[in-house]
Parts: sequence; C-alpha cells; structure tokens
Amino acid sequence: MEQEQNHNLKKNSIISLLSLFFQSGYSAVLGLVANLVLTIVLAPSTFGIYTLVLSINSLLNYFSDIGLAASLVQKKDVTDDDFKTTFTVQQTLIITLITIGFFATSFITKYFNLPSEAVYLYWAVLASFFFSSLKTIPSIKLERSIQFQKIVLVQIVENTLFYISVSLLALAGFGLHSFTISVLIRSVIGTALIYSLSFWMPQIGISMKSLKKLLSFGVPFQTNTLLALVKDDLILLFLGKVLGLEALGYIGWAKRWAEAPIRIVMDNVNKILFPMFSRLQHEKEKVQHLLDKVIQYQTLILTPIYIGSFLLMHKILILIPKYDKWEPAIPLFYMFAIAAFFSSYSNPFTNLFNALGKIKWTFYFMIYWTVASWILIPILTMQIGINGFPVAQIALSLTFIPIVILARSLVPFQPWSLIIKPFIASIVMGIIVYALAQLETTWINVIGTVLAGGLSYLFVLYVIFQMNIIQDIRNIISYE
Repeated sequence: MEQEQNHNLKKNSIISLLSLFFQSGYSAVLGLVANLVLTIVLAPSTFGIYTLVLSINSLLNYFSDIGLAASLVQKKDVTDDDFKTTFTVQQTLIITLITIGFFATSFITKYFNLPSEAVYLYWAVLASFFFSSLKTIPSIKLERSIQFQKIVLVQIVENTLFYISVSLLALAGFGLHSFTISVLIRSVIGTALIYSLSFWMPQIGISMKSLKKLLSFGVPFQTNTLLALVKDDLILLFLGKVLGLEALGYIGWAKRWAEAPIRIVMDNVNKILFPMFSRLQHEKEKVQHLLDKVIQYQTLILTPIYIGSFLLMHKILILIPKYDKWEPAIPLFYMFAIAAFFSSYSNPFTNLFNALGKIKWTFYFMIYWTVASWILIPILTMQIGINGFPVAQIALSLTFIPIVILARSLVPFQPWSLIIKPFIASIVMGIIVYALAQLETTWINVIGTVLAGGLSYLFVLYVIFQMNIIQDIRNIISYE
C-alpha cells in the first residue's frame, strides 16, 4: 500500500512539474510578446500605475486568508468541516476588505495622485480579488492530490486571455483601460474553468474545532506572508510615493525582467516542493535526494541564463523598435538580476523548513528581511535615488548563505559539489558570448551568439564534466 502511494506521489509530482514548466514556457513566450507590445505602446508611468495597483491588491490579499489555505495543503487529512470553515472565514474577510477598499478609493487616488482611468483599474482588481477567492478550495483540492496539471490548464487559459486582450486593447488605443478590461476577463473565465475541473459546492459554516487546528499552522505561516508583504509590496507603495510613477515604472520593468527566470523555474519547483516535502517529511533520505536535484538543476538552468542576460540585454534593448525609452532601467535590471539569482537559493530551503515543521525558522528570517528592508531601502533611496532599492535587494539576498548552513543541520548535503560544474561551464559560456557580443549589433548576430553560447555550455557539461542530463532526469523520475 505504501509503495503504491509513493508511486502515485512520484507520478503526480512529475506530471505536475512538467505541466508547470510547460505553462511557464508558454506563458513566458506569450508574456514576452505582450510585454514588448505594451512597453512599446504604453508609457513608463502607465506601468507604474499598474504596478502600484497590484501592490495594493497584494495588501488586501494578505488579510483574506490568515493562513488557512496553507494549513489545508500541509494537513495530513482534511474533512468537510475544514473546507467549509476555511471558505466561510475567507469570504467573510474578503467581502469586508473589498468594502473597505471600495470606500477608500478617493483617499488612494488623491494620495498617489492617480488619473481617473486608474480608478476603474483599481475597481477591476477588487472584483478580480473576489473571483480569485472563489478558486481557493478547488485549487487546494488539486494541490493536495498534486494534480497541478489541472491548475496549469486554468492558468494557461487565464494568461492567454489576459495577454492577448491587453495587447489588442493597447494597440487599439485603450491605454490603462487595457489592463482594466483584461483583468476582469481573466478572473471571471478562470473561476468558471477551475470549478469545471475541480467542482466544490460552496458551504457556509464554522467549526471551532477545525478552525483552531487550522490556525495552529496557519497563523505562523500567514505571519510570514505578512512580513513578505510589508517587505515587498508596501515598499513599492513607498517608492511610488517618494520617487514618482515614472521611476516606479522603470523599477517594475527591470524587476519583472530580472526575476523572469525565477518566476519560470523556481516558482514552479517551489509549488511542488512544499506538498512533496510535506508528504515525505519522515523520509529524510528521499528529502535529501530531492533537494540535491533541485539545487543542481536550479544552478544548471539559472546560471547560464543570468550570465547571458547580463551580456546581451542591452543589445536586445537597442534592436527592439521604440524600446530605447527603457534604457534608464538597464542598470536596475543588472542589480535586480544579481539579487534574484542569490535569493533563488533561499526558496527551496524555506519550503523545506515549513514542510518539516520548522516554520519559526522561516519566520525569523522574514523578520530580519522585513526590518532590514525598511531600514536599508529608505536610507539608500534618499542617498542614491532610484538605485537604492536594487542595491538593498542585493545586500538582503546574501542571506541565502546562513539559510544553506541551517538547512544542512536538517538534511545533510554538499552544496558546492552540486553547483561547481554548471558554474564553471557557465563561465566558459560567458567568455564565448562576451567575445561574440563585440560584433555588430544585429538580430542575426545576437541569435547566433545565443546559440553558440548554449552549445558551448552543453559541450563543457557533457565532454569535460561527463554530465549526462538525460540520465539525471531519469534518476529524478525513479528516485527511490
């Protein structure tokens, strides 16, 4: 029976992970095309407004859950009372927050000096906030069974609708309203689709016994989420006020592109890691093996991408028509990329801490990151302006070093042996890319440089280090 459960867990995990990567690849290509269209057609200040409104939505989103959803994923067995209690508490909070948010419209628009078009975007985000909350229980049921492929299908449909509609509307001259309409289309269709794949009849009621049990894990978990909110989204609100919407637009552009590899690679892996670590928390050897592969493949994928982007981003910016307006954001991109790469090595281990019941460890790190952010970022912003935020991010990202040391006390692994080979191969690739990048800036030369860099990277891995990636993938699939 246990062997069959392990087999099903592996099968579902592999299918889910492949589905997530497919979704990320598909959305990345679609998002790339859409972002090119939008950043050519729209002004940086428009992106600043969109970034600002999304940060306000993140603030509301924190108070909508109090960690109950994470508790349902982490809990070994769940009951109907657990689902009903979570849904009822969540909807009560969300309706309250939407009401407060709606009546705060005038204050928010005056405080940030937003144009009238931003009001409709803000209201649309509030509406999508409600629809997204209805997806929580169906999504949790799929996560618990590690059937992320169904969640992926919903995300693919949502992203397709959003990116296509926002691009077409922007080209048609709708400006900021392009985001408003597209946000509503995505949220309504996505909610309907997930209920067709994982139906759950909403029920109202609260079981105090269930609520108490869920909150025992949920409150510490959500406290970490609150600290992340204060550290990330409230900082963006602060920067929007201090630096202005145009500067915030540059920050949003640079941060989005710099973190794109993390969003595509590590976010998908982390979605799988938390439920997987939770199911395997009493089998340390399997946890170690899984962790080793995650760190190794994270380095294999991210290191060459970031080295290549450092060397070629400016050339790509020159080649895209009407894209030179983003040139002031290039230094920001470089700094955010450094911070994102280092920070990516914290994510798997915080998932490990949470799954193994060491959520207080994550909590302590979140306190440090939050306090340090609100000390460093305002000071550096006042001293060096727009560059203060990414410089502070680099300093904070170095926390991955003590996190790795602490993780080794739980699960023994040798981090250097996992990353040294792909790191050396990436350096060799970087030298070749740098040499070829000195050629004339044309699309043919850039594409040729990317291909040459990729081939040299694979050559070093296979010939010099004898790394058989295909065999490694088979080993992951058949870990025992």
